[in-house]
Amino acid sequence: MLPGVNDEAVLERIDEAIRNLSRMRRLSLPDKLFLRQEVFNAIRRLDVLQSLIDDEEVTEIMVNGLHNIFIEKGGKLYDSGRAFASKERLQDIIQQIVAGANRTVNTASPIVDARLPDGARVSVVLEPVALNGPILTIRRFPKQPVSAEKLLALGSVSREILDFLKMLVAAKYNLIISGGTGSGKTTFLNIMSGYIPKTERIITIEDSAELQLMGIENLVRLETRNANVEGCKPITIRDLIKASLRMRPDRVIVGEVRGEEAVDMVQAMNIGMDGSLSTIHANSAADALSRLEAMMLMSSDMPVSSIRRQISSGIDIIVQLGRLRDKSRHLLEIREVIGLSQESIETKCLYVFEEKAEDTPDGKIRGSYRKMNPLFHREKLEKAGIRHEL
Repeated sequence: MLPGVNDEAVLERIDEAIRNLSRMRRLSLPDKLFLRQEVFNAIRRLDVLQSLIDDEEVTEIMVNGLHNIFIEKGGKLYDSGRAFASKERLQDIIQQIVAGANRTVNTASPIVDARLPDGARVSVVLEPVALNGPILTIRRFPKQPVSAEKLLALGSVSREILDFLKMLVAAKYNLIISGGTGSGKTTFLNIMSGYIPKTERIITIEDSAELQLMGIENLVRLETRNANVEGCKPITIRDLIKASLRMRPDRVIVGEVRGEEAVDMVQAMNIGMDGSLSTIHANSAADALSRLEAMMLMSSDMPVSSIRRQISSGIDIIVQLGRLRDKSRHLLEIREVIGLSQESIETKCLYVFEEKAEDTPDGKIRGSYRKMNPLFHREKLEKAGIRHEL
């Protein structure tokens, strides 16, 4: 890393070495520039990964051990053709990334989530858990958050649905955004948060800070912390949810609910923390409710009937996202939680995406959104003074 030496000095040393090499071997100007950048990346930045990170079309980088580095572009996977020179070099890069995010990973604690300075999400799994060597996955996000207009242009959602959801967010309905990996949950959560009135106090809670909330001045961002060798205790999402309730928030946004924090999140929704937003991994709205129920059952001694009652009274709307067979991302369904019916959580479909029988000539899926039912619970809209025929 050459501590204490600035980038200009490093580049001067690289240029001198390239000049010496040129005396022994003829190098073209493009070769010299390429070599200069590669050596600089190896010394100062993220080695062979840096050019992939700098490519804005690359949305995901997957390092499967020493020699296999795959990338995602346009929703498709490709072999990058790149590799690390040694396992030690790959491990050095992993430690550099993790240390920069104030996290720790080693053989005793071989799994960690972190982020790069630009907000890219990083997942690391080391040996002995990873059998084929250190595994590093980097998911990159656009420098500018994807806007609602971009989703409309892509056909991922309709104007009617966005206007509908905008009203619900303004009226403080509690929304859960559900979907599989890579379905666009974080992107959609960012867009929904843009509909929050700018005068409110917002607290975001995440494992690794990824949300890009724009235009909110009274914003508190909280991030979990892992335990480390210095004896620092871990700070979990559950700890942060409890702490946030003492910070006078108007709304709490949980980046993703995935464990015992489900209890605290749902309870917060039931004690007046209306307008809360979160995401969950699930293949359908029904699965999202089942996962929440299972999380709460594993984390508390409450009976199933009590848990279902809390979920049904706390959560108002589930927005289901997904990736279709052509790799496009779409809002697939919006469901309203109606209440309990014979000890089961009753929901009603409000909007659904319906595919047309034939795809476009280039294989793209065609479809449209259909309104299935009007909103059942309108009390929050009326309380917010929003009058609209739904």
